[in-house]
Amino acid sequence: METMTVERVIDAPVEEVFAWLTTTTNYTHSPLILRCRLTRHGASAPYGVGAVRHHLWLIGWFRERITHYDPPYATEYVVERSLPPSRHALGRMTFTEVDGGTEVRWTTRAEIPLPLLGAFLTRRLARPVITRTFRNILDVANAVLTQRPPLQPQPLPQPGTRTTHAPTHAPTDGIEPR
Repeated sequence: METMTVERVIDAPVEEVFAWLTTTTNYTHSPLILRCRLTRHGASAPYGVGAVRHHLWLIGWFRERITHYDPPYATEYVVERSLPPSRHALGRMTFTEVDGGTEVRWTTRAEIPLPLLGAFLTRRLARPVITRTFRNILDVANAVLTQRPPLQPQPLPQPGTRTTHAPTHAPTDGIEPR
């Protein structure tokens, strides 16, 4: 089994970061994630213990079950089925308040279940692809949770009113442009 961990500080309160990242339908903001569905609600919360979620990512399809849910500090899951097939021992996200926001630590333990080549393929192929996908999701969460309110557009002039613009250069021959 290969342990893969990605960390990121997101400049937002721990409650907001936890809520965004445990609601996996948000992952579709990432171009690497095609579809996420919650197919069974958890016992204490929609994404709580017992919840089942299905993900279709560019790297494959996954059916995951939530095994631990401690808002806003931790959640754990296990991949019950996947295509391509994988062996999965643990998925964990922890959330810690730090200066500058919330530190997210996303860890998974998995391997490609192939005799002789499985460990090599996991290390050389699956590890970089999985960690890149996790990083991308964390980058998207950071972008969404830290976006500043957009600049307010200037009101459009009412029909029939004139808008005056300053000239871009002074006329040199004394004749005003038409």
